[in-house]
Amino acid sequence: MSIGNVESVGYIIPELLLTLGIVVIFLADLVVPKKERLGELALVMVALSLLAVAVTAVAASDGFLFARMIVNDPFALFFKTLFGLSSLAAVWMSLGSNEIKRVSQGEYYALLLSSTLGMFFMAAATNLLMAYLSLEFVSLTSYVLSGYLRHDRRSGEAALKYLIYGGVASGTMIYGMSWIYGLTGSMDLVQINAVLSQGEPHKLALFIALVLTLVGFGYKISAVPFHMWAPDVYTGAPIPITAFLSVGSKAAGFALLMRFFYPGLSKLSPDGTWQFLPGVDWPQLVLVLSMATMTLGNLAALTQRNLKRLLAYSSIAHAGYMLMGFVVLSNEGLRAMMFYMIVYYLMNIGAFLVVMIVANDTGREDIEGLRGLAWRGGWAPAVAMAIFMFSLTGLPPLSGFIGKFYLFAAVVRQQFYALAVVGVINSVISLYYYVRVVRTMFLDFPDGSESPVTVSAHNGLLLWSLAGLTVVLGVYWAPVIALADRSLHFFIG
Repeated sequence: MSIGNVESVGYIIPELLLTLGIVVIFLADLVVPKKERLGELALVMVALSLLAVAVTAVAASDGFLFARMIVNDPFALFFKTLFGLSSLAAVWMSLGSNEIKRVSQGEYYALLLSSTLGMFFMAAATNLLMAYLSLEFVSLTSYVLSGYLRHDRRSGEAALKYLIYGGVASGTMIYGMSWIYGLTGSMDLVQINAVLSQGEPHKLALFIALVLTLVGFGYKISAVPFHMWAPDVYTGAPIPITAFLSVGSKAAGFALLMRFFYPGLSKLSPDGTWQFLPGVDWPQLVLVLSMATMTLGNLAALTQRNLKRLLAYSSIAHAGYMLMGFVVLSNEGLRAMMFYMIVYYLMNIGAFLVVMIVANDTGREDIEGLRGLAWRGGWAPAVAMAIFMFSLTGLPPLSGFIGKFYLFAAVVRQQFYALAVVGVINSVISLYYYVRVVRTMFLDFPDGSESPVTVSAHNGLLLWSLAGLTVVLGVYWAPVIALADRSLHFFIG
């Protein structure tokens, strides 16, 4: 069902609320003397957009919007919820960050909401042009946000590297999309699927098109070999933005990737498995990317001393884990990916929040800055960080274990045994550097030179909410996996 342009407006209330928030923040910045009020306004607007997403999920029907440029379906609404939660956490962290208090907050919060708006459109894009425009919108705002600490040379370096890598990846991706348009005569994913299903495409040309397009997606999810930007950008960006990019931006890339390759280039069988179209043998290519991504990410993280850089390589490794569910060509694999993204949101945002809390009081972001954290007033962030680290490793009874269990179960069910073995080995490798962080906090006692660490009520509320949910979803995850299952529906008309 294609919904008319005027009627389509009623389906994008979340996006309109974010747009309103951006305009109001820019205007309020001219007259509001207390700039922290702008962050509170951003928090309210993001919360309202999340509420609107929930209302849309209940009240609105599925269908194509605005001449089939975007779509309203459960899959898009799931990722809009995840993006909204990521933005909510980033704004909350920004309100408690000493870094953000020294920058122009009006522009900062407006750009953060703008990036969230672009992600909303990425999740719903069913046209290659819309997918490219929304991805570029997110990228451009991310470049600015990553370099927002003008007094820090690392931040400027991060923005420049992000811009260069992003420009190359975007150019390569749109060139690949032009090949797809040349082969099919359409930019609509449903029509592309129909054309490729009707006949045997030129295999070499289609393979080149897919590889070129995959460069853009791989860059967004920081998959090897398109990961080079991530460590430097994560290190130089403000900590709330690093957390936002590691979760929201990565999830947006996966949303586009899943919609492009599954309803776009595959067919769903009645038994819940997907069959790739003739001449489009892409799973083996992504299988190699998954193995390489998790392996390089974990091996590189072993030698890192900076916490933000360690978590950057950890983020690369987790992109490899998520790709495991992508290559198995089944709804079970996609559901596992979506569930893991929620779990990853809790773990990763929480870990970066602890880094921010410590940096607020000590100015340090290295592992040594955590020395004896549990014994110098920081027992709360130390305990929470231990929960996040063990969950990222995949140890029971935490939610990270359940997330990996579903991923490995989907892989083994489809008999990708080599991929499962590589995944298990990488999980064991990751235990070393995650436990090193925990050991430093609890077993390396302070020598008296370290600054004490305190947790404000504002940061503490978010910290314990994330830590609590990380534990709870490790023992009672049924509602979240059911949500992922219901959301795994692509509207194709």
